[in-house]
Amino acid sequence: MKPHLGLIDYLVVAAYLAAMVSMGLHFSRAQKSADHYFAGNRRIPAWAVGMSLLATIISSVTFISYPGTAYSSNWLLLVQGLMVPIVLLVMIWWIVPTFRRTIRISTYEYFEKRFSYGSRLYASLAFTVMHFTRMGTVIYLLSLALGEMTGWNIYAVLFGVGISTIFYTLIGGIDAVVWTDVVQGFLFLTGGLVCLGILLFKPAGGPVAVVSYAARAGKLSFRPYDFNFAQRTFWVLAINGIFYAIQKYTTDQTIVQRFLLAKDDRAAIRATLLGTLCVPTWCLFMFIGSCLYSFYHLTNYKLPADLKGDKVFPYFITTQLPAGATGLVLAALLAAAMSALSSDLNCLSAVVVEDYYRRLRPNASDPQRLRVGKFTVAICGLIALSLAVAYVQLGEASFLGTVFNLYAIFSGGLVGLFALAFFSRRANPKGALVGIAACVLFTAWAVLTSPMQIGADKRTLINLGRWGFHQHSLMIGVWSHLVLFAVGYAASLAFSAGDFENRIDRRQTVSISR
Repeated sequence: MKPHLGLIDYLVVAAYLAAMVSMGLHFSRAQKSADHYFAGNRRIPAWAVGMSLLATIISSVTFISYPGTAYSSNWLLLVQGLMVPIVLLVMIWWIVPTFRRTIRISTYEYFEKRFSYGSRLYASLAFTVMHFTRMGTVIYLLSLALGEMTGWNIYAVLFGVGISTIFYTLIGGIDAVVWTDVVQGFLFLTGGLVCLGILLFKPAGGPVAVVSYAARAGKLSFRPYDFNFAQRTFWVLAINGIFYAIQKYTTDQTIVQRFLLAKDDRAAIRATLLGTLCVPTWCLFMFIGSCLYSFYHLTNYKLPADLKGDKVFPYFITTQLPAGATGLVLAALLAAAMSALSSDLNCLSAVVVEDYYRRLRPNASDPQRLRVGKFTVAICGLIALSLAVAYVQLGEASFLGTVFNLYAIFSGGLVGLFALAFFSRRANPKGALVGIAACVLFTAWAVLTSPMQIGADKRTLINLGRWGFHQHSLMIGVWSHLVLFAVGYAASLAFSAGDFENRIDRRQTVSISR
């Protein structure tokens, strides 16, 4: 791949990075309290919170792996994301007010009020593991793509982008995260639409020819439709997607923390609905991948023989876009990664301060909590960079499928724990802990005894024959939620509820059960 970046492209990228750092410096002056640092004084406009939600969910995984997946196969992996609006439209009217009424900053405070600190600790640990995995993947994919597209050293890209993001997140708090998200959200949408316009109108025959060719090649389908849980099929992705959506909007700090930023419940609900623009955004980048397939079959432009799916879109960007547009799309790629990374850093910091530091130092002053929060952003950022370096060394590939697998495993039955808390009045602290223990044992058995797709390889750590887990790895997450809920509910019935009804004032209940 031979990059052809001009001076204007470098200036566009430099201007974007300077703008992000400048916004961090601007908002740093307002960060005088821990509550402002993590919740923005709960006065951020709904539209800005919604754009921040969109930018948080979208990352370099979307920008690179979605087009690569659609180019190589079809839209099957989009099925998971299509479940988000279906689930959200059913649950949002209860979820948002419940969390705004129940928690201060940390999502996992809900589980302590409903059950115990042990449940809160388990949920926050599961979130932490999931998002460290995500951050490392996001930075790695960005650095790999930019390195190949520009010829820059991959480690220079990795540390340059990572440290810039850590800096503005650390000094600017959630204000900087949200308002940079707004800019970044518009930027990566613009970048995607610019690329799509070229893909549709440059080949002879225009959009009709491009879309028709992709459809005939099966690039717009969701196959296979077999009802087979052992393979990655439409139904496996759909079932997993339902649980993914519930988990994302009920137990993910990066999402639930956004509920708290708006001034009231109605504004928070509007913001959450606006955040579902992530679904058409995923569709946009899947469609780009399908159009890439048509583009390189309908034109005289040829791909290098050894170019794999995830590298086709970066190759297109550096070889087909005019000067200035290339810089814009590179900035959009940076935006997709940096928005996800900054959100994760702020939210991990909030979890550490609220779930651990306040527990160890209940009398800590607000300035002390603020200092710990900023220190945590720096440490978490450095850990994420270390994970990205490890990915570079290991040469991980096929990231979209890998990320989905890891999310399924590390989701840790959190949907089951939420359902136990939200829908059942009979569930009690002891039952919840038994359910968590059962979920951990089940997940360990399933992971150790099933062939796991990690990168390009499949490995089985312990071969138990027919006593192993033989369904697709995406189903591990599904069953872990069900195991936690079923065992937790049954165990709760076996234990006396005691004075559970007095644990929370029923006028401020955290369960909607009747």
